[in-house]
Amino acid sequence: MKKGIFTLMMLFVVTFLFQGCSTNREMRKSLSLRPPREVRREARNLEKQGYKVAVGATTIERQLMNAWLKEQETDENGYPKFIIAGTSSVGETQIAAKLQATEAAKLDLAGQIATNVAALIENNIANSQLNTEEATSVTKTVAASKSLIAQKLGRILPIVELYRNIGQNMEANVRIAYSSSTAMETAKNAIRKSLEEETDIVKEKLESLLKF
Repeated sequence: MKKGIFTLMMLFVVTFLFQGCSTNREMRKSLSLRPPREVRREARNLEKQGYKVAVGATTIERQLMNAWLKEQETDENGYPKFIIAGTSSVGETQIAAKLQATEAAKLDLAGQIATNVAALIENNIANSQLNTEEATSVTKTVAASKSLIAQKLGRILPIVELYRNIGQNMEANVRIAYSSSTAMETAKNAIRKSLEEETDIVKEKLESLLKF
């Protein structure tokens, strides 16, 4: 019995170490990649505009490279694995500017998600046997879902965080990433709840409408 437990523990340790080495190799490989020309060009332009990184953060070029890699990632079906959103905002302090920029980026992110979901729902309306009134209600609800989706977003992934002085204020340039699959589920749940509360569409039609 003790021998069996010891063997299982050793297998766990070996597996953990192997995975760690694999992860470290991938990390070293990504760090050694030479950023593409457009990334290097953008980094130079941002530096010329006076942008700097936060204390202790990685370089502008490395942050942009990370963002570029996220944009290239795809899932098993070839679709983008992450949705990327970004914006800049000016505040009296670095923290205030960052918070404002992050919230604006989340709204941008929610807008992208809502647009994608609206297109999918539009394709399903005909197959869901909705009458004209129901279809109109669905379209209005989806069109107004941007803020609702933004409120339901979970943990976002900050990938770029840059700052520069604008007079007496500070400007934050922020980019965030969010899992595409999680985004779709979040949007579907938010829209489903809103449709259940605001319309009389039966459950079967809702399921057909949100089947994607």
